[in-house]
Amino acid sequence: MEKILPKDFIFGGATAAYQAEGATHEDGKGPVAWDKYLKENYWYTAEPASDFYHKYPIDLKLAQEYGINGIRVSIAWSRIFPEGYGKVNYKGVEFYHKLFAECHKRNVEPFVTLHHFDTPEILHENGDFLNRENIDHFVDYAEFCFKEYPEINYWTTFNEIGPIGEGQYLIGKFPPGIKYDLAKVFQSHHNMMVAHARTVKLFKDGGYNGEIGVVHALPTKYPYDPENPEDVRAAELDDIIHNKFILDATFLGKYSDETIKGVEHILAVNGGKLDLRPEDFKVLNAAKNLNDFLGINYYMSDWMKAFDGDTEITHNSTGNKGGSKYQIKGVGQRVFDVDVPRTDWDWMIYPKGLYDQIMRVKKDYPNYKKIYITENGLGYKDVFENNTVYDDARIDYVKKHLEVIADAISDGANVKGYFIWSLMDVFSWSNGYEKRYGLFYVDFKTQKRYPKKSAEWYKKISDTHIV
Repeated sequence: MEKILPKDFIFGGATAAYQAEGATHEDGKGPVAWDKYLKENYWYTAEPASDFYHKYPIDLKLAQEYGINGIRVSIAWSRIFPEGYGKVNYKGVEFYHKLFAECHKRNVEPFVTLHHFDTPEILHENGDFLNRENIDHFVDYAEFCFKEYPEINYWTTFNEIGPIGEGQYLIGKFPPGIKYDLAKVFQSHHNMMVAHARTVKLFKDGGYNGEIGVVHALPTKYPYDPENPEDVRAAELDDIIHNKFILDATFLGKYSDETIKGVEHILAVNGGKLDLRPEDFKVLNAAKNLNDFLGINYYMSDWMKAFDGDTEITHNSTGNKGGSKYQIKGVGQRVFDVDVPRTDWDWMIYPKGLYDQIMRVKKDYPNYKKIYITENGLGYKDVFENNTVYDDARIDYVKKHLEVIADAISDGANVKGYFIWSLMDVFSWSNGYEKRYGLFYVDFKTQKRYPKKSAEWYKKISDTHIV
């Protein structure tokens, strides 16, 4: 049955500065921790990525031609402040003015993220967001941007606070590559949420133009056996790590009793303690009703089983199906033998998980105002032939997720747009260039763009609003 999305629904494409721009040291840009980390640990770098720094007019022209009326972009903090604070790099400042002007020229609304995994290296080496001084530096950088770019109508503080803590301190796939330190995961989450809350309050108090929100990655967690209380508990605990802790901070301005008990249990088993200060909760509480929107990034769901052995996490970075392992002592183990398709990277394809996550926000956090699905898409080993990619699997994936968004809207959720990850092919943080998501195929050698079959399909959906 056909489903209809609202007339004012945004059909967008998503990008991120470090994954798309290239030009990692051009025009005064300061280093980020990823520059060194990729050289030392992976088989690729972010140079030249999709060369968006030079090719953005081409990408925005394609966006306009294919019915895309919104784009997620991020500002590279170290293009503006090469050392994270202090001296301003005006070539970087000017680049973003030009980028935003081109967006508006093409009638593609820019949704601008201030931090998308790329803390300047000097601040990252100094503890990143575990160091409270860096909260101050972030708020100062945000204020500079609010003053400098009144042409922006939609601001996002952070992209994916959850996966930052998880990547840096649990899985160790992001710099500084620390593994299994749950206390650092929660402390990073908490400090970044304090930075978010302070920034939102500053934005509202300053009377700046536009709207502001945050983007959270929300993978839905299900018990492997819903009749087994231990599996139910495993799903609840893993949900606290990835979702509930940051959602509580965003919309409750505190951590619920259930969340705190779960965190205390996880740390009792795995060690470590948190530095949560009364003044932090004043800040969180002051901002809890000020978020104009929540961005949800959703790619997968997970099925959890009770587990009490040693923690072991193996990240599948090569796309060899079955290469993943995820088990945390006293929390649970991720199980793959469920009747759900999965990608070559072991990401479980389950559109209903997006519906459930949207409705969970509506029910548990009724002070949310509106939701954008700010990332969703299929990472695939695209086969380029006849100057295109026949990516029917991607079309099917996006179609099914748009259908459940339409269902959620029918059931009372206020969802205002969808941004496919990604607009064009970009480099993937821990998977390199083989894992592609774009509507437009990028030949990384020539930097030429080619519309995929999915781009033609997406245009039709954008034109008709019928899925």
